[in-house]
Order: sequence, then structure tokens, then C-alpha cells
Amino acid sequence: MTAFIIRRLIYMIPIVFGVLLVTFVLFTVVGGDISQQIAGKNADQQTIDEIRHEYGFDKPLFLSWDSQFIDHFKRAVTFDFGRAMDRERISEKIRRGVGPSLMLTGPMFCGELIVAVSLALIIAFVRGTVWDVSAVVICVAGMSIPYLSFIIFGQYFFAYKLDWFPIIYLPEEPMIKSVGLPIVIGIIAGLGAELRFYRTIMLDEIRNDYVRTAFAKGLSTSRVLFKHVLKNAMIPIITNVVLALPTLILGSFLLERFFGIPGLGYLMIEAIGSRDFFIINAMTFIFSLLIVVFTLLTDICYALVDPRISFK
Repeated sequence: MTAFIIRRLIYMIPIVFGVLLVTFVLFTVVGGDISQQIAGKNADQQTIDEIRHEYGFDKPLFLSWDSQFIDHFKRAVTFDFGRAMDRERISEKIRRGVGPSLMLTGPMFCGELIVAVSLALIIAFVRGTVWDVSAVVICVAGMSIPYLSFIIFGQYFFAYKLDWFPIIYLPEEPMIKSVGLPIVIGIIAGLGAELRFYRTIMLDEIRNDYVRTAFAKGLSTSRVLFKHVLKNAMIPIITNVVLALPTLILGSFLLERFFGIPGLGYLMIEAIGSRDFFIINAMTFIFSLLIVVFTLLTDICYALVDPRISFK
């Protein structure tokens, strides 16, 4: 296991370097010099030259130890992404947005996972019945409704009509009240796809011989489902769960944008709207790095939950 982890960590080096190269080409080489955009339409040439010098746009792209790519590489490795177009440090913006994003996506992710896995076990057990068919129809209907429709309906009915929640994020309100409605909307909107995915997994397991043997021994239904079936279905569950964890850090774009939650998703949407390539570049690199790290964690978790899997 140790050799496998070391080998995978070594493999991460060229992957991360490739991500840095691609982001540099996309946002610097292809995007071009954005000094005019930063300075404004009526800026004189001296102001533009000062901005080019401040952001390093006057340096060579590659062929120098003091090139723009080397600076890009150093900033990414040290997580010092410089300043955004509003002159505020990007690392400070990201640090400030992590908390609100996790307050939203953390409970939403855990609630959706628990509800989806539990219902999938029960639906798989009663497969072929009217309950199973009804659940599949509801899931397909939920998957067919646009995510934005859930947000608009939730804001209109639960926030505006019933006044159970604030329509937008209010810093003076308790955090759970401000993010309560987005959490509920996120769980309901994503439950259809998750439930169908986990139902398929549980059906594959519940048809195996060991399940019939367990029932023949007189074990209770809850013990068979939640101890034996769930345990043997952990591999695809872990894959889905661990690879979804990076999205918790980045938040939910639509929910944060429509409810005004100052998280990383909101930061990313604002950066796209204002064409702040510095923030987009930083967020792209962080997300890519998280994907690489959590992919490694997924493989490690496989060996922890299934003794039949070993890495050499």
C-alpha cells in the first residue's frame, strides 16, 4: 500500500504540471493581454504600462527563468495567486468563501447521501412492486425538472408565500436559517439521480446468493440490508461519494448565486461575469488539484472497505 501511494504521488507531479500548463495557455496565451480591460476604456498608455508591469504582462511567456509561466507555476505551488482585478488578494477571497460554501454543501451532501442510500435499499428490497415503480417514476420526473425550477419554486412558495425562510442570505440571521432553504432545495433537486444510481447498485447486490442465505438463516430484514448488502455495495458508493467531495469545497453555483450566499460558487460566477481571469484561473487549478487528490483517496478507500483488493 505504501509503495502504491508513493507511486501515485509521483504520478501526480506531471498531472499537476500539465494542468498548470493548460490553464496558463488558456488564460494567458489565448486570452491575451488584459491590461486595457483592467485599466479601463479611458486609461492612458502610461497607466496601461504600469498595470502590465504590476501583473507581469511585460515579461516573456516561456523562454526565461523570470517568465510569466514560471511566475504562474510559483503562485500555484505556493497558493499565492496574486490579486484579482479589484486589487484584493485572491487567496483572501477564497479563504472567506470556503466557510459559507461548506455550510451549504456539507449538510446538503450528507442529507442527500443518507436519504438516497436508505431509500435505495428499501426500494431494491420491494423491487417490482407498485412502490418500486412509483419511486422510479418520481425519480425520473425529478431528474427531468430543471434545477432552476426547484430554486424559483422554493423561493416563491416557502420563502415569499409562507415566509419560513429568508429569500436571500442575511448575515444577521442564524446561518442555519439563511442556508436552510437552499439545503432542502439541493437535497430534493439531486435526490432523483442519486436514488436511481444507488437503487441500481443495491439491485445488483440483493440478487446475490448470500442475501438469500442470510434470510434463510433467519436474519432480520434491516440487518441483511444495512449490514450485509450495504457493506458489499460500498465500492461504487465510495467512488460516487469521494469524487463528489471536491464539489463541496467549490460550493453550488446556482444556489449560491440565487440566494446571495457569499461562497466560492458565488465568487466563481461573479468572476465569470466580470471576466476576472485571475480568479477563474485560481479556482480551476484548485478544482483540478482536488480531483487528483480525491481520486487517490478513492483508491485507498477501496482497500480499506474490501479486503479482496490489494495494491502492490
